[in-house]
Amino acid sequence: MNEQAPLPTGGHVPVMLEETLRLLELKPGETVVDGTLGLGGHAVALRRALQGQGLLVGVDRDPAMAERARARLESDPGALIRIVQSNFSELDVVLAEVPGGKADAILLDLGVSSPQIDEGGRGFSYREDGPLDMRMGPEGPTAAEWIAHAGDEEIADVLYHFGEERLSRRIARAIVAARQRTPIRTTGQLAEIILRAYPGGSRRLHPARRSFQAIRIFLNDELAHLERFLKILPRLLNDGGRCVVISYHSLEDRRVKNSFRDGVREGTYRALTRKALRPTSMEVASNPRSRSAKLRGVMRAEQEELA
Repeated sequence: MNEQAPLPTGGHVPVMLEETLRLLELKPGETVVDGTLGLGGHAVALRRALQGQGLLVGVDRDPAMAERARARLESDPGALIRIVQSNFSELDVVLAEVPGGKADAILLDLGVSSPQIDEGGRGFSYREDGPLDMRMGPEGPTAAEWIAHAGDEEIADVLYHFGEERLSRRIARAIVAARQRTPIRTTGQLAEIILRAYPGGSRRLHPARRSFQAIRIFLNDELAHLERFLKILPRLLNDGGRCVVISYHSLEDRRVKNSFRDGVREGTYRALTRKALRPTSMEVASNPRSRSAKLRGVMRAEQEELA
């Protein structure tokens, strides 16, 4: 077997790559979908696993990420590629344009990509100051626009339901009080308001972490998109097709877990993971952002199994 060159990371380390490749078990000639393309860290490896035969469909709702991934993938020879700026919840529409109309393997790596966090201009990071945006695509209101008009009860509900923030009402009141003094337009302003709303004392994680997560999930309607994907997934996979989903918080993982469990009970799927897989201690040490990752996988049952 020919040895392949190391996978380029470009500053981005794909999470749980070894486990993903093992469960998806790609074969030459298959159609594989990376529904959360990002910078293409997983996609490069998926494409190489096809050994020059088949098709990789890369999907990302962020046009900037889609174009950066396209440039990276096109510089690396391999199977055919098709890059689409869309949401993974619309994979039925995307795959309708692909020969066969279905996939043999699908990967979702949920949440935000490293560049979206690291580049302050995107407004996702509570550690890097920048415009308070938080949109994964160009559509919809920015976080600054929403915060400027939402009432304290609405803000509190978002922080509690999407971030599981126990001090949601206290933080919401602090945000409303602060915006009456001056508009909240940057991530640095918002992070400072949340920090001051929190009680003192030592802490392991930044107090703004849950609130930023909550606002991002709410603005991008992330859970609704995940729920639609899980609903249409059986129609997206060929018989024997595999799907792996990597999630990073309980709101995502709970939906994936329940959907996969129900599908197995109904005979639609066969489980590829008995319970969620977690990154190894070695991976967490080398890539701390993988710390909260949970990976689950299923296989579409063959037609004779469903008969």
